[in-house]
Amino acid sequence: MTVKQLGPVLAGTKVLVTAQRRANDLALALERRGAAVTIAPSIGVESHIDEEALLAQTRRIIDGANEGGGVDVVVLTTGIGFRGWLETAEAAGLGPTLIDALGGTRLIARGPKASGALQAAGLTPDWVAESETSAEIAELLLSEGVDGLSIAVQHHGAGDDHLEERLTAAGARTQGLVVYRWGPPPDPAALRTSVIDTAEGGYDAVAFTSAPGAAAWLTAARTEGVATDIAQAAKEGTVVLAAVGTVTAEPLRAAGLETLTPERFRLGALVRLIITHCGENAPSIETPAGLLRVRATAASLDHVVLPISPGGLAILRELAREPGRVKSREQLLAVMPGESGDPHAAEVAVARLRDVVGREVVRTVVKRGYALAVPEPNVEEFGR
Repeated sequence: MTVKQLGPVLAGTKVLVTAQRRANDLALALERRGAAVTIAPSIGVESHIDEEALLAQTRRIIDGANEGGGVDVVVLTTGIGFRGWLETAEAAGLGPTLIDALGGTRLIARGPKASGALQAAGLTPDWVAESETSAEIAELLLSEGVDGLSIAVQHHGAGDDHLEERLTAAGARTQGLVVYRWGPPPDPAALRTSVIDTAEGGYDAVAFTSAPGAAAWLTAARTEGVATDIAQAAKEGTVVLAAVGTVTAEPLRAAGLETLTPERFRLGALVRLIITHCGENAPSIETPAGLLRVRATAASLDHVVLPISPGGLAILRELAREPGRVKSREQLLAVMPGESGDPHAAEVAVARLRDVVGREVVRTVVKRGYALAVPEPNVEEFGR
């Protein structure tokens, strides 16, 4: 018995990644499952802002710990920020001593990413803000009392969120550690193209990994006049907007866009979310040749991408809207790209489509048109 070989679960799926940091990791994980990935960051990352100032602060923290008067609390807001700080310290020969100094302080992490970065360095956070907000950290510290405490706050890319200001007003001595900042997109033209293509149905999913990045992408969509079209596509489910967590999703949801988030706010969980919604649970049609899925820019049978022309894909998409229902040549011609008014063009396109998907999948209804075959046709009587 011959066993039919299935393709990768995301075969034929096209995904847009809006991030710059860790974009390659995310893209690789999706490509391994068959997706075609475009990376078009909506914002950039400016690393090591005033490195000398950061190193001077690092030395003060280390010296203070050695002299018994170091910082009492260190707040880590992002994983990339902590890793960048540690890399800067290591390049200056201060890595091990910084780890030792931090081991003697109370470490507060803003969410699982910052917590994971600490753990990777051999450190254990004393408390983690599961909401991933600076407001939750402020509420905790202020409820405990910070008068007279020395607190260092590693800023995230968008700034401080007034955390230092609130702590200082309550009597704490604070210092901000600026490791990176969000900047303009590295390729503004690619960003503009990405939002337009999303509005025109060019992607099955769009992935977001930061709230500032989501907000910048939405701003670009509004600038190009396509935000309403994207919102409608997300509502209809023709494109999946997937964010790594609820904080990241907030700018999109506040604008009324349907946005999905995984239960655990991790990059791996985001990949699984996209796999589930665009692969395993993606809409499919059972045909005599296997499960048919019509994607944004391709179609697949049992996760094997079909070599279909744009015209053939447009016809297949129209037939798949109502499986089993006959569509006339004129109806199919109307959805084909171009401005041809010759019904024969539709006949030629259908013939080529049938050569690819199989005559048992796209059937001819004599003198009436064409229909997508289903296992138990109960709407029309098919011809050959």
